[in-house]
Amino acid sequence: MLSYKDSLKILKETNALVEGHFILSSGLHSSQYVQCAQLLSKPFKADKFCASLAEKISNEFDQIDLVLSPAMGGVVIGYEVGRLLKKVTIFSERVNGNFKLRRGFEITQSSNVLIVEDVITTGKSSLECSALIQQASANLVGFACLIDRTNGVSKLNKKIVSQVQINIPTYKEDELPENLKSIPAIKPGSRELK
Repeated sequence: MLSYKDSLKILKETNALVEGHFILSSGLHSSQYVQCAQLLSKPFKADKFCASLAEKISNEFDQIDLVLSPAMGGVVIGYEVGRLLKKVTIFSERVNGNFKLRRGFEITQSSNVLIVEDVITTGKSSLECSALIQQASANLVGFACLIDRTNGVSKLNKKIVSQVQINIPTYKEDELPENLKSIPAIKPGSRELK
């Protein structure tokens, strides 16, 4: 498995971990942002990350029938984890602001489903995906991600397996530290794309 130190090195080498003033999809502000698309755009670096995560998932979860990922950020990592674990892999998409299964994707009743994302911060996307599992009367086995940014605080009530945990402080807009107030904020995520 890839070590924490080596994981951070790869994130920095691929510009997947960047500095600045960011407004996260949760609405919180941060001085660092993890852009997994940068990591995943370099498959020769990302393969080690994904293989290590797949190994951790195999060690933590006994029975997985299906991998479900939220679009957009989870599609590539969900596919790669599913490929490595030899599991069927589907993704959900936002339709009028809500996650839906499209393209003929289905969750079979009583199947064991693992939600795989690129980054989990608050767990909002994962919770929305878990509602699809519940609607199908299937079983949510847990969550997996390349980067766990929850700092141990999320609304997720199942185990999160990650390649690396990164503690990046987040702030509400009215509680910004002075160093962030002087930097223009950008929204790097994809949640509000039309």
